[in-house]
Amino acid sequence: MSSLSASPFRLFEALKSSLLQLWLKAQDHGALSVGAVLGLMVLYATRYLTSPYRKLPPGPRGYPIVGNLFEMTSGQWLKFAKWHKKYGDLIYLNAAGQSVVVINSRNVAVELLDRRGAIYSDRPTNVIVDNIMSRGLLIGFARYGETWRRMRRAANEGFSKSSVKTFYETQITEAVLLASDLLVGPAQWDQHFRRASASLTLSVLYGYPTLRSEQDHVLVAIKDFADRLFKAAFTGAHLVHFFPWLRHLPSSLAKWKRDAEAWYKQDTAMFGGLLHMAEANAAKGDDHQSVAATLVREREKNRLSSIERTWFGGTMYVGGADTSSSQMAWWMLAMLAYPETQALAHAELDAVVGRARLPTFADYPHLPYIRAMVKEAMRWRPVGPLGVPHRSTEDDWYEGKFIPKGTICIANVWHMNRDPELFGKNTEHFDPGRYLDANGDIASGFSEFKEQGHFAYGFGRRNCIGRHMADNSLFINIAIMLWASKIEGKKDASGKLLPLDLDRWVDIGLVVLAKFITSRYADANVVIL
Repeated sequence: MSSLSASPFRLFEALKSSLLQLWLKAQDHGALSVGAVLGLMVLYATRYLTSPYRKLPPGPRGYPIVGNLFEMTSGQWLKFAKWHKKYGDLIYLNAAGQSVVVINSRNVAVELLDRRGAIYSDRPTNVIVDNIMSRGLLIGFARYGETWRRMRRAANEGFSKSSVKTFYETQITEAVLLASDLLVGPAQWDQHFRRASASLTLSVLYGYPTLRSEQDHVLVAIKDFADRLFKAAFTGAHLVHFFPWLRHLPSSLAKWKRDAEAWYKQDTAMFGGLLHMAEANAAKGDDHQSVAATLVREREKNRLSSIERTWFGGTMYVGGADTSSSQMAWWMLAMLAYPETQALAHAELDAVVGRARLPTFADYPHLPYIRAMVKEAMRWRPVGPLGVPHRSTEDDWYEGKFIPKGTICIANVWHMNRDPELFGKNTEHFDPGRYLDANGDIASGFSEFKEQGHFAYGFGRRNCIGRHMADNSLFINIAIMLWASKIEGKKDASGKLLPLDLDRWVDIGLVVLAKFITSRYADANVVIL
């Protein structure tokens, strides 16, 4: 379609040039001059009527010059969901001249981002994150090209469904420590989630020793890196996202640029040190499995340079640690708000595992309700409600609507995860039972649209690399936590449970946290018995 739509413009430019020359030559001849002017008017009208830009998807009009720029603020997924009722599955926005389409339907997302992956696998140019902070070496944000392909290929091998079984023992160890920490200090449950998630991620990536404190210097440094990245990556976080020419400002006049350049040096040194540690341990014969050590051993196969191996760890940490701990926080909120689901999970654990031993991955096939709880946590409150935007690399058409080359494509995962045609009428509620069939097993129908039964892991060639690792961690954490404890909300003086606001959240960029983490519930509303 793009090649066909371009030909009228080439014809128009040629005819316009000829008519302009004719008009200039015929200024002294009235009839010819009028004819040339009329010809130009006809051409302009023809161009307008045949322009593919008249076939853009519908969307809010916006303001002069800035378009919809100021409407792309915090909580975009909720606004986009409301716009769906007015504008439909595909919404067009103009962010100060940058074309943006919002995808509110799984059918459209699958067609464009999955089936047309050759066109929609690029990422928008994020000057701060991709060009400066990581120099194009973060897989999740890197542009679609050869460097990305090599790093993605290595990641797929290291975190495939079969490869992640190597880390079962480490995941069980961290889950047991997490449950123990919660029993000793239930009021600090959010800190325990973050410590356990970071410890697991560093152990898997680098063979780093188990972290027992959030004050570990490596954890503090890498957490600072992740926080900076999530904030800078959020669409609209900096004006340079929409005005790329600002990148040419000298560092002396742009603090954001000076900061990003300093962060690149600082973070490269940090990840380089962790990689060196993993290499040294592997050289000494340390049999602890780590992705970094594997990358070094197989460098001839994966063809990654030293700097690419260094930043490989940064990608995987960002994709794993903060997102997993945030998802556990939302699950904790569900346990407080929907105690009946916790009771069903306890019953399944009692019947399958009993009290004489801990749950293990061998129990996975026999704990369908726990597995459904993992899926439902990801569906009910995805920590990345808009995922990471894609970018089109060619002009394209979808059902008569034109999508220009270079368009930023945002998948509204939040809204898709609430599609009543897929998930039933009670999509606002936490209900793992929606994933079970009449026999209490995982229903097969959900795998028809996504293997995981939700859209939180993204689409196409840019879907989440660590999804299998994440599913396994959520499964074993939930199973062991519920085996060891009961989670209850605190009651007031009259014996009534304190109310929960399920719709409060903290937007820190690409990741959305439960608001009750920073409210009174963090230290007063959770009792683990």
